[in-house]
Amino acid sequence: MTGTDTLRIQIPAEQAGKRLDQVLALLQPEVTRSQWQQWIEAGRVRLNGALPRKRDRVQGGETVSVEIPAAPASGHTAEAIPLDVVYEDQAVLVINKPPGLVVHPGAGNPEGTLLNALLHHAPGLDALPRAGIVHRLDKDTSGLLVVAKTEVARQSLIGQLQDRSMSREYQAVVNGVLIAGKTVVAPIGRHRVDRKRMAVTERGKPAVSHVRVLKKFRAHTLVAVKLESGRTHQIRVHLAHINYPVLGDPVYGGRARLPKEAGPKLVNVLQNFRRQALHAAKLTLVHPVTGERMQWEAPLPADMRELIGVLEKDAKG
Repeated sequence: MTGTDTLRIQIPAEQAGKRLDQVLALLQPEVTRSQWQQWIEAGRVRLNGALPRKRDRVQGGETVSVEIPAAPASGHTAEAIPLDVVYEDQAVLVINKPPGLVVHPGAGNPEGTLLNALLHHAPGLDALPRAGIVHRLDKDTSGLLVVAKTEVARQSLIGQLQDRSMSREYQAVVNGVLIAGKTVVAPIGRHRVDRKRMAVTERGKPAVSHVRVLKKFRAHTLVAVKLESGRTHQIRVHLAHINYPVLGDPVYGGRARLPKEAGPKLVNVLQNFRRQALHAAKLTLVHPVTGERMQWEAPLPADMRELIGVLEKDAKG
């Protein structure tokens, strides 16, 4: 990416009378107000084609164009890790992530991550923050994840996550037989004692998950979960909160639940399913360049298909 990448923003009428830098920071919170001030002073921002001052007041309805500077190189190493590419063009890349793959390098995982794989697949992503990754999946959650290939696309996708125009639907096998779907409205924040865990807490951020029943088994349920928010571990925490934890979840799931008189194969599969049975199955978004609404679906991975197959046989038998 070069510094000629341009982002365009329409100022809403309700922002009339506010300072330009304040409005831009409100509309694009991923960029700090001080960063907006620097870009305005550097001449990278134009208001209806003219160079503004950071203290200028907006009237509403104006068009702002921003020349995005290239981000510094990340310093991460490109690695030839295979990727399941579902869709790719000049602006976006959609990946079907396998379970077990960490998304971003961190403590304990300095390499061998999705980010390292992306840098090998598309070296230009090194110019973008987090190599264009705008949302994450837990290491042991499989499924669809979108990556931006330009800064304009990145800002668009971040905005869609914030205004909920990007839709994400997951499938999960949970412990317990859920009779009917429900909407879970419960704020999520850090656990008071174990800071590595999340929990439902009054001090947390608002979180909403819509749960729909897909199939019922003797002691388990296959559900679809649609998110309205994107809190860390949201689905896992919300399902555990309503006493239907995700099967195999090592943090929030508890012990595997066995149906009465379960056969040896079912017992073996349930006791040896070593990850949360959670898959990002459907992703819908507005293309950052064309404005077209696009949708992708990813089939369940082999381990979840086997799990469901065994549960179905047990339910029939």
